[in-house]
Amino acid sequence: MSIEASLAELKRGTDEILIEKELRERLEKGEKLRVKAGFDPTAPDLHLGHTVLIHKMKHFQEAGHEVIFLIGDFTGMIGDPSGRNITRQPLTPEAVLENAKTYQEQIYKILDPDKTLIEFNSRWMGAKSAADLIALASHATVARMLERDDFSQRYRSGQAIAIHEFLYPLVQGYDSVALKADVELGGTDQKFNLLMGRELQRIYGQKPQIVMTLPILEGLDGVKKMSKSYQNYIGINEDAESMFGKLMSISDDLMWRYIELLSFKSLNEIKAWQKSVKEGKNPRDVKVEFAQEIVARFHSQSAAKAAYEAFVARFREHQLPTDLPEIVLKTTASSMMICTLLKEAKLVESTSEALRLIQQGAVRIDGERIEDGRLEVLPKVFQIYQVGKRRVARVQWLQEQG
Repeated sequence: MSIEASLAELKRGTDEILIEKELRERLEKGEKLRVKAGFDPTAPDLHLGHTVLIHKMKHFQEAGHEVIFLIGDFTGMIGDPSGRNITRQPLTPEAVLENAKTYQEQIYKILDPDKTLIEFNSRWMGAKSAADLIALASHATVARMLERDDFSQRYRSGQAIAIHEFLYPLVQGYDSVALKADVELGGTDQKFNLLMGRELQRIYGQKPQIVMTLPILEGLDGVKKMSKSYQNYIGINEDAESMFGKLMSISDDLMWRYIELLSFKSLNEIKAWQKSVKEGKNPRDVKVEFAQEIVARFHSQSAAKAAYEAFVARFREHQLPTDLPEIVLKTTASSMMICTLLKEAKLVESTSEALRLIQQGAVRIDGERIEDGRLEVLPKVFQIYQVGKRRVARVQWLQEQG
């Protein structure tokens, strides 16, 4: 692969590269780069949002570079303040270790285990004394820390910032020094921390790492970032049918975003997909191919085929079209009665009609008959609502701030 082709593949899906010229120069010299990405084990399972960075690590791995999957067991006990408007609750050492074990198992569904170095930042940070931490802290000023958007916003609004939170970017930055990283990957919300790594490497006499930021993947709602707390995620340990169904539920526009960040198809293959849709191909057919690719990656080809067949059978059983209108509702309420939701989605004329149809057994959600007219529906990703045989749509409602 030429330098231009290799660089294009490495740049694919990225938000920013600091400094791209430095990356090009190192590639032209044929350097084998040490590529680092850190993950704090804050939950036992990874979701597709986490894998955006892991997929980029895979791109570097396939290009012959060394990738380091850094588990932040030390930083996890501090709590990453990035994007937070309150102090994050630190994890216990026991929770960190338990979550770290599951991470090691899950990443090998993407990365080559024989070519992946797993590190824990407690290996070097745990050995440091209080004097060492004070020396590390001397390399940054309070004014520099307040340049971070989340810190400055909290400071201006009078919200507390704990002293230990200032240590987080310093420790993450020092990880790059300890690992002698050439490239560090991170989400766009990590830019300050990544640049701190460049700064500390200069101070410690190392060649500054190249910073590569990647977008935060939106969840199934297409609005908020993918997160378990928002219930808009796809876990990489989910069963094949659930994973396939969720991927098929994303909008046609969001589909291209997912393909760009998650697919292993070449750039030329993706361009061919886009061209075929412009020429009249149903986007659903591309979505099916993409969903099968992702399911096969985390399960198997046979599981992907079975998930597709189950998906088709479910629609055939309830005589539903596979290309449904999408309705997005917005409200400040934390829950919504099923009758109200059906009226707001214009699937019924009134709540009394909705109640009558529910009592008649004519209302289904994702193929399941609804029998309780007092059912409260929570904010969720797209679900298929069916009223009778002809009124059917993919409906989602989003909770807005009051």
